[in-house]
Amino acid sequence: MTTTFRFNRLLLASILALSTGFSPIGLTAPVGEKEQPVKETSQSTDSSSTENAKAASEKGRLPLEELRTFTEVMQRIKTAYVEEVDDKTLLENAIKGMLSGLDPHSDYLKPDDFKELEINTSGQFGGLGIEVGMEDGFIKVISPIDDTPAQKAGIQPGDLIIKLDDTSVKGMTLMDSVDRMRGKPGEPIKLTIVREGEPKPLEITVKRDIIKVQSVRSKTLEDGYGYIRLSQFQSDSDKELLVHLGKLKKAQKDGKLKGLVLDLRNNPGGVLQAAVGVVDSFIKEGLIVYTKGRIPNSDLKFNASSTDPSNGVPLVVLINGGSASASEIVAGALQDHHRAVLLGTQTFGKGSVQTVLPLSVDSERGLKLTTALYYTPSGRSIQAEGIKPDIVLPRAKVTPVESVEQYKEANLQGHLSNGNGKKAKATDKKETKPEKSLAEEDYQLSQALNVLKGMHIGAWKKKETAKKASKQPQMADAK
Repeated sequence: MTTTFRFNRLLLASILALSTGFSPIGLTAPVGEKEQPVKETSQSTDSSSTENAKAASEKGRLPLEELRTFTEVMQRIKTAYVEEVDDKTLLENAIKGMLSGLDPHSDYLKPDDFKELEINTSGQFGGLGIEVGMEDGFIKVISPIDDTPAQKAGIQPGDLIIKLDDTSVKGMTLMDSVDRMRGKPGEPIKLTIVREGEPKPLEITVKRDIIKVQSVRSKTLEDGYGYIRLSQFQSDSDKELLVHLGKLKKAQKDGKLKGLVLDLRNNPGGVLQAAVGVVDSFIKEGLIVYTKGRIPNSDLKFNASSTDPSNGVPLVVLINGGSASASEIVAGALQDHHRAVLLGTQTFGKGSVQTVLPLSVDSERGLKLTTALYYTPSGRSIQAEGIKPDIVLPRAKVTPVESVEQYKEANLQGHLSNGNGKKAKATDKKETKPEKSLAEEDYQLSQALNVLKGMHIGAWKKKETAKKASKQPQMADAK
């Protein structure tokens, strides 16, 4: 063993001791606290106390054998790698690897990464327009964002990106892959994709663009029935939803809604407070979501306020495998409160909380660390499970059957005229092709509308039955 190698090992052990608050020999005194002298105890001392103290001491010890392995690997790289690598690069790579090995969402944040987090919640950024995660070393598409280059190019939830241009993503961190997908507007990038059901990988070229995300959109489906689309949760999405809800009410003849569809399909999530605000727009009381973790400040509870801006309008929520994180919080809360009917397919199952922790040694760097799990009001964990819909309805395509040419009464010679004085018209063989129905354009949405109509009819019948019962004369009890 060389003198240099011994020196490096001692130096690294000292660095680890300072950063963790433990001494190299494994003492458990935190930084800034003095060690308390160990008092002698009599033989009558409870044996469990001794065991607890021993366990605490063992827990505080550094794994010296593993540290020896680490320092040896680092030295081998420094001396034998084909190119010279400085200590800073090696240590930063070690930190990245340590975090990426925990889960797909924990990461090491450099100064540029902090800016990236701010951009993603502001609603405007450059790139392709997809929310991604990591799976088995490849990039997994959680959801393409509405009206972005990725969606227009045909990228779908569940796609696995295995190459960016001609570079394999295997071994890249999530941040590295996102950086490669970012670029100047107009510049193309070739994505090699593995998609379920396709016999071989697909190559899709997407042109980068400035992504301006309109997180909330709305429209009237039919008289009395509204539709609100939430594409992701930005800082003001809950306030925007209230604005659109007001517009939909004003657009109706009587100023009231008979039913509302809230579309969370392919919504990858976003700001937690916005998700809580959306749920609060539909319920009057009770728990919305809570989190549980190991550290005290990771245990949080969010409750509804006493107002209901929706006025209890019948609600159907559309979800699918691209609905993740904040979307699942909204869907799970509304389902637990029996406030909405969930229709579609099971959600993604991203139920973990990431906290940004700045480093004390460098305020421009930090950790994005998973610190807690989300739970719905009834205590269901969303993580790796997702939210199951009340009505399972996979995505489908409706194709009308072309009818054979049919003759009607009006086509027959000598037919009688209409009794109301209307002149009968023969079938026009050159009829213009009708516009696509809602079922043809979006089958799941059309079925959500049908469910709302059924809920409205059921509520109307219940009221009519109650009215009739109140008008019936009350029979006196026989004596």
